[in-house]
Amino acid sequence: MKLLLNSLKVFLAIGLLAGLFASCASHPDEDQIKALEETKAATLSAEQALAQKKQDSSDLEAKLEAKKAELEKVKKEKELVLQRLEQKKSEM
Repeated sequence: MKLLLNSLKVFLAIGLLAGLFASCASHPDEDQIKALEETKAATLSAEQALAQKKQDSSDLEAKLEAKKAELEKVKKEKELVLQRLEQKKSEM
């Protein structure tokens, strides 16, 4: 995901620079300004999406760790119940 975002930024920057250098005028025209604004908006959107994905990933990792801890607790409880069951069988 990070590689994709970096690739997107590089591609957009190269495209923007190529467009700016290709023009003959010393000042950007309306189309170039519009392209720059669109590029900025796309970059911001991609960065926000990346931040959201990182947050989602972090949340899922925390949930996974909680489930692993719960599983270990249940396994220990199961083992305790099996031990008690064996004791009851041996007492009979």
